[in-house]
Amino acid sequence: MTLKAALVVIGLAGAAQAMATVTLYDGEGFRGRTFTASGTVYDLQPTGFNDHAESVIVDSGRWEACEDSNFRGRCVTLEPGTYPTLAQLGMLDRISSIRPITVVGYASPPAVAGTTMHEVNVASVHAVGGPPDQRCWVEREQVVGERGGPNVPGAIIGGVLGGVLGHQIGGGRGRDVATAGGAVAGAAIGANVGRGGDAVYDRDVQRCTSVPSSFQPSYWDVTYYFNGYEHHAQLSAPPGPTLWVDDNGVPRA
Repeated sequence: MTLKAALVVIGLAGAAQAMATVTLYDGEGFRGRTFTASGTVYDLQPTGFNDHAESVIVDSGRWEACEDSNFRGRCVTLEPGTYPTLAQLGMLDRISSIRPITVVGYASPPAVAGTTMHEVNVASVHAVGGPPDQRCWVEREQVVGERGGPNVPGAIIGGVLGGVLGHQIGGGRGRDVATAGGAVAGAAIGANVGRGGDAVYDRDVQRCTSVPSSFQPSYWDVTYYFNGYEHHAQLSAPPGPTLWVDDNGVPRA
């Protein structure tokens, strides 16, 4: 009985492997050399197919193909079907490891009337938030510029002094002329007192900078592949490792 049980287990394992097979081609359109796998291949380098697969036929089962050995780097899920070119998946000449996806413990698909649901692996997830906060303040800044217009108080004082000095020169009509001339000359000299050269003064300047905020995602941008094409979806909550999508590749809750 123990031997029979062991044979049953071995037979089931062999049947499970037979159920999942994939064939890689080193040319597009299923041309060139081939490599068929029925189990996990951690590194395609020894097979001569590392970074050489250009088209794929998945006979049965679901397969995960990764661009680095030991299933590192970017990975895609290959559903049963034909893939005449891996360029649409961004995996042309880039597959380095491949393995069947064991369907164990998957959640039941959502019930959508008249729609067939498909479970796909999530390739990447990016949390997207709003702009960073801004912090502003006011500080004093020294500014160097040209001096301003005529010195009005200086012109008034210069005019008065010039008139007084002119009034002391000559007599009669000549005194009046000298007084007027002295006032004009004094005003001109006084108006130019303090002009010319640079002036240094202070002013208030507002400055702002962006600072990190307590990040609150607005949505999650999810990338996945379905029927050989890349899809994106914006979800209000982070997804799990897989998504359920309809025949058009649209996620369904």
